Amino acid sequence: MSTLLKLTVPEYDLMVESGAFDPLDRRIELIFGELHSMNPAGPIHDDYIGFLNHWSIENTSRKAVSVRVQSGLSLPDLDSRPEPDVLWVKPRRYLDRHPQSQDVLLLIEVSDSSIQYDRVLKSELYARARILEFWVVDVMDRCIHVHREPTEGGYSQVASYGVGSRIAPNCQPEANLLLSDLFAPDPDVNA
Repeated sequence: MSTLLKLTVPEYDLMVESGAFDPLDRRIELIFGELHSMNPAGPIHDDYIGFLNHWSIENTSRKAVSVRVQSGLSLPDLDSRPEPDVLWVKPRRYLDRHPQSQDVLLLIEVSDSSIQYDRVLKSELYARARILEFWVVDVMDRCIHVHREPTEGGYSQVASYGVGSRIAPNCQPEANLLLSDLFAPDPDVNA
């Protein structure tokens, strides 16, 4: 009889520290105790992350928000260590630990080939972790799915916004994101 081996966050941390994943030629993340392989990032994915990173920094104060890109989020109660594409957390240095759910102000995942994974599994994870606001940037459909009001069963408020919309996170309502700028086919970097 065989069973699936589930890992805890401390066990995962030990494996990372010992270099157990170093020989792998792909990125992984721990979700609900299971290792998930992450698709290699293509130029579109990287471009959107870069755009959102610049938008984040330009629209927040270091005294109010620390912006992190593709770095770990520790959810030990859920045996998970995802690596969101863009993460707004409470400002402090995180030298002693990864940010945890209570530190998160806004979490953004960019999905060009992982839309089902992000909208189903990641949405469930982040809702159960009580992440207050979670955005999925849907590259293919050129929209952002905004998830708010987490419950144990998922987010009670989910809305999708397309090109022409303007959205802002609840934690920084003055930080407007124009989706026409994000999804511009040939954005003018000098604008």
